[in-house]
Amino acid sequence: MNGAGEPFVLGREILPAEQPARLAALEAAVRAHTTLRPKIGLVLGSGLGGLADAVSVEVAVPFGDLPGWPAATAPGHAGRLLFGRLRGVPVVVQQGRFHLYEGHSAGFVVQPVLLMRRLGAEIAIITNAAGGLNRDFAAGTLMAITDHINLTGRHPLIGPNADAIGPRFPDMTTVWDEALRERLLAAAAAEGVPMVEGVYACLTGPSYETPAEVRMLRTLGGDAVGMSTALEAVAAHWAGLRVCGVSLVTNPGAGLTAAQLSHTEVLAAAAEAGPRLARVVARFVAGFEAS
Repeated sequence: MNGAGEPFVLGREILPAEQPARLAALEAAVRAHTTLRPKIGLVLGSGLGGLADAVSVEVAVPFGDLPGWPAATAPGHAGRLLFGRLRGVPVVVQQGRFHLYEGHSAGFVVQPVLLMRRLGAEIAIITNAAGGLNRDFAAGTLMAITDHINLTGRHPLIGPNADAIGPRFPDMTTVWDEALRERLLAAAAAEGVPMVEGVYACLTGPSYETPAEVRMLRTLGGDAVGMSTALEAVAAHWAGLRVCGVSLVTNPGAGLTAAQLSHTEVLAAAAEAGPRLARVVARFVAGFEAS
């Protein structure tokens, strides 16, 4: 049973052992459009799709054109894979993503990063828009992710393993690659863009956190909180990708100020900070041109 030709069913769990067949079908569909072999995969979060403007795009493939994938529905997510070059380096860009809060399963939301690896990528750069937990991180702060806390109660590797992709019990000690993070920080410094470091806490959403939850997450060691990224990082690391990432802190968490939270605020903050993040990512990627 591979399920590769099945129509999309919202919420249908995809076990690790099913992924190879599904990824093979996805790869074949992509290869009908392009032969580009990406070195780096880039995942763009809410409102950060403008980062794709820095890419010399050769081919754009809408999610809905790929077998078993629906069109994206989350606001601020274009929902397509872009293939091209950034500073001369071949890349695949996931412009938008799938989320648990849309009703998708854990095994499904990680398929894009697994596909990146299948297509040849060696590095994944995962970005997101997040709420601030650390009072020192004002709206607009760019945070290089040092680690994550998965509080979704979901995991993409539950079920029979796909040994051809990764090990049964992957070690998460170095899921967020320290050397890549140092390169991100160096790229930010070279561009004159302030960047801090911190831990990303992941919940399912779609509601924003309560003030009590924000206090809990801060006590647990979180610096920013969002509704994505953690499961993608787990799966990417499992599959052999080196992982780094940046959270854009779009707003203080509930209870840290008297302000009400809204997705409009998130998208506005992302639009303001997007060009800064684009400069950092472009310089980061350029460092791999000669490697």
